[in-house]
This record gives sequence, structure tokens and C-alpha cells, in this order.
Amino acid sequence: MKSRPAVIVLAAGTGSRFGAPGHKLTQRLGASSILGATLRHAIASHLPVVVVTTEALADAARGYVASRDVVILPAVGTPGQPLGMGFSIAAGVAARPNATGWLVLPGDMPMVQGTSMAAVAAALEQHPVAYAQYRGRRGHPVGFSAELYSELVTLSGDEGARRLVARYPAYGVEVDDPGVLVDVDTEADLEKVRLTHAAAAATLSR
Repeated sequence: MKSRPAVIVLAAGTGSRFGAPGHKLTQRLGASSILGATLRHAIASHLPVVVVTTEALADAARGYVASRDVVILPAVGTPGQPLGMGFSIAAGVAARPNATGWLVLPGDMPMVQGTSMAAVAAALEQHPVAYAQYRGRRGHPVGFSAELYSELVTLSGDEGARRLVARYPAYGVEVDDPGVLVDVDTEADLEKVRLTHAAAAATLSR
């Protein structure tokens, strides 16, 4: 089978801005959870999916992808561990070294459609960096081509891949998907997403 870009779903953060009890990625969204909805859409892209998470959320991730596709990192605060978004990206990329690129998608973005991910993946055939945008506004996922492997696997800290995005020409892929701009950081964000999700489900059921 021809190698394809892989979707790296980042789910190793603490979600510290979310005030309700429990991790924000486990909060209910329809019949699933925030993380579950994100993973369902990633799987719908027909691209390989890797989840970078902690032991606390590993079982939730395994409900959607195979165990071999779950990369477990130490919990934030573990002494001596080089954690942060950059390290999470590096771990995910290293888990799929033969992919033709990598799409970085935060686990708290449950409204991003699989078609948007596929569109960004296709753009990596022509561009070293590509990202989804809606009505000209930059969103996620952000994709990186295989030529950036050596730089991606050495990322660390909380900046993620911002320096790479700034260093290389980045191509915006316009998609008809406002979900590429929507993440869930707070309880208010979750309520808005729940309303949007419920409205979409009602439309589909008609």
C-alpha cells in the first residue's frame, strides 16, 4: 500500500483552562466525547491516525484506534521528562517515520472534518507546510511534508512547530469547514460546540 501522510492527534496536555471536573477531552459530545469526535473525523479522512496521549487517556484513544497507534507519554509534571507540545509532535512523527507527511491536529478540535484533513494532506505533495483555512482565517490541521522529518523529530517545549511554520513557505488550503477554527479550551467553548453539534445532527436526521 502506498504510504500516505499521517494524522497526529495531540491529546497529552492537561487542559488546565477547562474548569469542569474531569479532563476536557473526556467531556461528552453527542454520543461520544471531545476526543472521540476528533478521532472519528480523523479516521474518516482515510489517512493513518496516531494519537499522542498519556496513560490516563490511553484507553479512551484505544476505543477508536489500534493500540499500536497510541503513543503514551509521561503525565505533565513528571520529573525529568522533556514534555510540551513540541515533544508530543516529535513523538507522533517518530512513530510514523515512513509517512509522506504529518498533519498535526489538537485533540480538542472535534469539529474538523475528515475532508479538510484529506485536502491538507493532498497539498503536501506540492508544499512543505500546509494548513486548513476557512474564509481566509488560518486553522488546523497543519501539515508538514516528509522533507521536514529531521526537524520535526527534534522539536521540544511548548512552542510546537511554530518556528517551522515561520521558516518554510506555508500554503493555506481553503476549506468549507468552520470547524478548522474551533477548539475547546473552556466550558463556554464546549457549550457552543455542543449546540453546533446538536444542530448538525438534527439537520442530518431530517
